Amino acid sequence: MKLLPMYKKVFIVGISLLSLGTVQAQDTLKLDFQGAVDIALSKNLDYQIQSNEMEILKRQKQSAFASHFPSANINTSFQQQRGQQFQQIEGEIVVTNVTNEIVSSGLNLNMPVFNSGRRILDTQSSRLNYLAGEKGLERAAQQVIFDVSRRYLQVLLDGELVRIALENLENQKQQLEQITGFVDAGLRTVSDQYNQESEVARLESVAITAQVTLENDLWDLSEYLQLEPTVIPELAPVDPLNAQVTFEGMSVGELYEMALANRSDLEQQEMLVTAAKKSVQSMKAMYYPRINAFYNYNTFFTSLDDRSLREQLLKIYPQNTLGLNLSIPIFNNLQTKLDVGRRKVAYQNQILQKESVDRKVYQEVKLAYQNYRAAVLKEQNTQIQVIAAEEAQNAVRERFRLGLSNFVDLSTANQQLVAAQSDQAQAVFTLYFQEVLMKHALGTLDVLE
Repeated sequence: MKLLPMYKKVFIVGISLLSLGTVQAQDTLKLDFQGAVDIALSKNLDYQIQSNEMEILKRQKQSAFASHFPSANINTSFQQQRGQQFQQIEGEIVVTNVTNEIVSSGLNLNMPVFNSGRRILDTQSSRLNYLAGEKGLERAAQQVIFDVSRRYLQVLLDGELVRIALENLENQKQQLEQITGFVDAGLRTVSDQYNQESEVARLESVAITAQVTLENDLWDLSEYLQLEPTVIPELAPVDPLNAQVTFEGMSVGELYEMALANRSDLEQQEMLVTAAKKSVQSMKAMYYPRINAFYNYNTFFTSLDDRSLREQLLKIYPQNTLGLNLSIPIFNNLQTKLDVGRRKVAYQNQILQKESVDRKVYQEVKLAYQNYRAAVLKEQNTQIQVIAAEEAQNAVRERFRLGLSNFVDLSTANQQLVAAQSDQAQAVFTLYFQEVLMKHALGTLDVLE
């Protein structure tokens, strides 16, 4: 006797709606975790921006190093003069109205000899900024790995919950067939069949909800990886049961010391503070005298001279000038004082930023460790929970078969088992992810994880 066939139609319609979006999909991209990380690193906006900024820091470092060498310029010009021209002929000044074409050329070299160590300080500062940029890029990569891990594992957990829901649904359908047989044989009341059909319909809704959650989280991962709309990722599974309890027994203090030794953002802030300090010292050098060495080579050609262009440029008119230039700053409208003040503020702000990161690291390590310990205990408890729920269900199912237990007891035992299985799946994946979270907080998360 089929009393409530409507639940089957509802389930079929629900599954059809869920699969409607995937019907249009043209490509399936098989991804393992490493492949997902590689895609994310190649497309993540923040990471790519920092990668591009590294080129600027590299150029700044090269420029600061090149400042230790002479600067060189070659100049040449052509001009034409019309009108009265003054010439010295046999000791007399002769004025003639002619057109004079002049070609002049020169080579200028300028070399700083002494500037109170500014070149050295600028070189050191730019080098530290470049190294800090590398550390920042390393931390940005770890953040991308962390974000991919969270989304990747969430999709796998959703898939496991869908499997549990469908497996439970299939078991309850078989239970419904068994109860229907009992009702037909007069061993059970029709109310038990009604209740079981209601339970099957509820579980079908649970399965649909789990599938929707899986689709949403899969879309979130695809969006983060910036995949094409027609591409659906198919994720390679991981084995969370083999997750090693790496940090068990360690104290928060020990973990914080590990973070201090490994967190690249801490190293980045320390380098930025030192670079900012050297930048202030470099600007203060502008208060003191500076000495530059220079060399100038100049020559020219004039059309008023009958000799050839080559002879005039190379033999007649060349001039060589070699000397030192002493510059003593006296007053430059307080511009140097303004520049020093700006760099001091930048230095002080960098110190505040470092202190903030120090506090943040300790808080992240402490929170990650608390969550990690909770995940370890929860995973252990859910193992006991599942074993107990399975034994309870088997006992109640046998009593129900013998007519010694009612449907409410059977339904309750089944719900407890499913809840225990779901809790265990979540606990296992949570513990696996907490390992990733701990490594992220400690700065030891590697792209090969």
